[in-house]
Amino acid sequence: MDLQAEEGEGLTTASLPVLVATAVPVERDAVAQALPGAFEELRLPGGSLLRTAAGFDLLAAGVGPALAAAGTAGALTAAALAGRPYGLVVSAGIGGGFLPQAPVGSLVVADAITAADLGAETADGFLPVTELGFGTVTHRPPDSLVRVASEATGARTGTVLTVSTVTGTAARAAALRARHPGALAEGMEGFGVAEAAAAHGVPVLEIRAVSNPVGPRDRAAWRIGDALAALTEGFGKLAPALESWNTHDQ
Repeated sequence: MDLQAEEGEGLTTASLPVLVATAVPVERDAVAQALPGAFEELRLPGGSLLRTAAGFDLLAAGVGPALAAAGTAGALTAAALAGRPYGLVVSAGIGGGFLPQAPVGSLVVADAITAADLGAETADGFLPVTELGFGTVTHRPPDSLVRVASEATGARTGTVLTVSTVTGTAARAAALRARHPGALAEGMEGFGVAEAAAAHGVPVLEIRAVSNPVGPRDRAAWRIGDALAALTEGFGKLAPALESWNTHDQ
């Protein structure tokens, strides 16, 4: 089925669907396991998404902020043209956690979605793009949305950093924490998803299940399966809370 052939008649603010953007299909499928009912695959330029009768569309947009932004923007545009605009965008997936606040297997909900390496290196240290006189480096989800998501899932709230290069040394982990004291986790897509959502005037949320500590790269210590299971469990609790927020709290 072609998404742009969908009709949006009868949609109201209270029934606007939710777009969930992940990086890769395994994360998308972990979210899908938490949602009831059958899924329908819908074509999009450059890919496809899964739609459930529960009002959630699931998109594996690709790895990194650029693909995440492009894929999310494409889905938002197609939905708007079809007369079925989204009421909320969620960036979901697994990522690294800063110890001890975000241990492996825990959930983190972003109260700030920050591009950690968008800027310039100078002799005096890193300068974010905002200090160069343009752009933005942080998107903040609505406070009420963060609160609802945290209460529903038991997740900690804090800054989730978006990086283009996964942290693999203690020195870089320390530098990130020094620049972003409120950081709990890092991922590679949240800021890109948030940029697309902001361009369409749609609120955004980011949730991460922690698969590994941020720091020295040690694949043997990664617990991807545990993190995916935590993502499924967490989204099972999150989905009804998001539906309620999307309907009543905006």
